[in-house]
Amino acid sequence: VQIVESGGGLVQAGGSLRLSCATSGFAFEDYAIGWFRQAPGKEREGVSCINNSDEDTLYADSGKGRFTNSSDNAKNTVYLQMNSLKTEDTAVYYCGALYYPGPTTYREYGLRHTHGYDYWGQGTQVTVSS
Repeated sequence: VQIVESGGGLVQAGGSLRLSCATSGFAFEDYAIGWFRQAPGKEREGVSCINNSDEDTLYADSGKGRFTNSSDNAKNTVYLQMNSLKTEDTAVYYCGALYYPGPTTYREYGLRHTHGYDYWGQGTQVTVSS
């Protein structure tokens, strides 16, 4: 199994970045892919999650209206388009693969807990300067 995040970098506040999460080695359409982030001294927090089979997408309040999560099943890749970036978005962004638990559990816990995720990437640094 491989999960590789890319697309992070340094950007000024108000700018945009597009993160990619390329995966291999598991049945992509059986999984949801979650984006989480972790800032120094803080816990990892959920940002967005997309179920690859039906594109049911969840967003944390922190990214609603600014972030767009999308999935390309042909490439086994998920993208996170981040617009209107703020300094508080600075963090290492990780994507993880969650075996789809059904709609109720997915919507209630998909962004709340990391322990249900089977696979993780190494993360990509996003730094937003003021």
